[in-house]
Amino acid sequence: MPRRPLWIAATLLLIIAAASFVDAQYGRRGYGWRRRNAPRFASPGESGRAFAFSRAMYQSVRREWLGTGWDTDYPDSDYNFMIRLSELTHTPVSFDGDQPNHVVVQLTDEAIYEYPFLFMSDVGTALFSPEEADGLRRYLELGGFLWVDDFWGPTAWAHWEEQIGRVLPSSQYPIRDLPLSHPLFTSLYKVEKIPQVPSIQFWRRSGGSSTSERGDDSGDPHFRGISDADGRLMVFMSHNTDIADGWEREGESAEFFHRFSIDSYAVGINVVLYAMSH
Repeated sequence: MPRRPLWIAATLLLIIAAASFVDAQYGRRGYGWRRRNAPRFASPGESGRAFAFSRAMYQSVRREWLGTGWDTDYPDSDYNFMIRLSELTHTPVSFDGDQPNHVVVQLTDEAIYEYPFLFMSDVGTALFSPEEADGLRRYLELGGFLWVDDFWGPTAWAHWEEQIGRVLPSSQYPIRDLPLSHPLFTSLYKVEKIPQVPSIQFWRRSGGSSTSERGDDSGDPHFRGISDADGRLMVFMSHNTDIADGWEREGESAEFFHRFSIDSYAVGINVVLYAMSH
């Protein structure tokens, strides 16, 4: 991001350099890849007043290359993001001891209403049941915020557009491209370009030469949104980019970190701060 504060890079580098000395504190749970854990489901009444990263579970009905459905980039991206949010902002972040409280919610579960921020990944594979569509619609209309990330190309977009249209009909809730003049992009850091963040697997296979996971079909990344009648942004969509992989894989490659993780954290922190203050 041009003109981003240099201290975000310096601060993250110092934090990650120090991580090798505090592995015992964090149990080697953050900063890099680990095998997926079973989902940690939210329980009614446990959310508290501090921010907890909540991820929605859904059923996949198709497969996208490099995607695994609802748990794509889970749990490391969620975990690492909460650590960095607590370090780079004054946001009260929910911890259980020294571990951040990130949770998985189901769209039909009443616990979803305790988490005003909701994240979904690989949504080009999702299928919402009528009950899930109704639950997500009610969540959004009551003030919830949804961010969907890491879906690539026109086929995944068309599938997601059909599914979110069952939740929020396009006649009432049209999808619009968000200009970089939108206040979301200056909520803390100034975002002047949409970063295209590839998965680290794709980036390595390309020899570090490409960021477009579907070639010409995904060359241009997009930030799009859906707002309510009063202009409140309810859904934020990062298409043809994998912002969360910049969080998940932050500690695996110094070059990947410099090229993608810093921008990924800047975008992510901006989105969360905007969502939680509107």
